[in-house]
Amino acid sequence: MEIGSLKVQVVKKDIKNIHLAVYPPKGSVRLSSPRNVNDETIRLYLVSRIGWIRKQQRKFEKQDREPRRDYVPRESHYFLGQRYLLRLEEKNAPPLITLTNKYLTLQVRPVTSAEQREKILNAWYRKQLKQLIPPLIEKWERILDVSVEDWGIRHMKTKWGTCKIEAKRIRLNLELAKKPIQCLEFIIVHEMVHLLERKHNEIFFAYMNRYLPKWKMYRQELNSLPMGKGLT
Repeated sequence: MEIGSLKVQVVKKDIKNIHLAVYPPKGSVRLSSPRNVNDETIRLYLVSRIGWIRKQQRKFEKQDREPRRDYVPRESHYFLGQRYLLRLEEKNAPPLITLTNKYLTLQVRPVTSAEQREKILNAWYRKQLKQLIPPLIEKWERILDVSVEDWGIRHMKTKWGTCKIEAKRIRLNLELAKKPIQCLEFIIVHEMVHLLERKHNEIFFAYMNRYLPKWKMYRQELNSLPMGKGLT
C-alpha cells in the first residue's frame, strides 16, 4: 500500500489488533492487520501514524553502520561493547580465538579466506553467547516468575530478539555478542516480559519500568551503537 511517497507492506493475519513496525536499516514499514479490517481503515490508520513512522525512519538514517569487514590485521572488531584490533596468526592447527587487552587474535590455517574467517569468528561469538545467556535467563525467570522452555541464537535482519509466547521460546540476535552486556540483558528481559504481556502496551511497559527501571537507557545505548551485519 502506498501513502504518498511511503510504501507499506501490509500483511493480513489471524490476529486481533493492528501492528505497525519500522525496520532498519532503511526504515521499511510493515503493517500486520486482522483479516476483517478493510483497506480503507488501514489507509486511515497509516495516515494517522505518518508522523511516528517518519520519526523512526529519521532515527535509522542517523544511525551509524559498521564498515564492511575484510578480516585483515588491525581491523576493528567488538565483543561485549569493547573494541579489539584483529591479529591474524597462520598455523596448521584448528582455529582458535583469544582476547587480550586490545587484541582479538584469530589463529587460522594458511590460505583461509575472508569468508571462512568470518564463519570462525561468528562461531566463536555464538559460543560466547551460549555461555552468557543461560545465567541471565535463569536470573530473570526467578525475578519475573516465568519459565523459558527454549532459547536460541540466530542471525536476524530486523530484530534484536523474538518471543514465541505459546511455546515460551525466545530467539536472540547473534549481533548482541558485540554489544555491551547490559544491552544483551535488556533484550532478554524484553522478550521474557512478553511471557507476562503479549503486546507493547501500558501493561508491558509497566512491567519493564518495574523490573528493569533503566531499560530506556539500555535501549538508547543499543540503538546508538553501529548497526552490524545482523541488521542489514
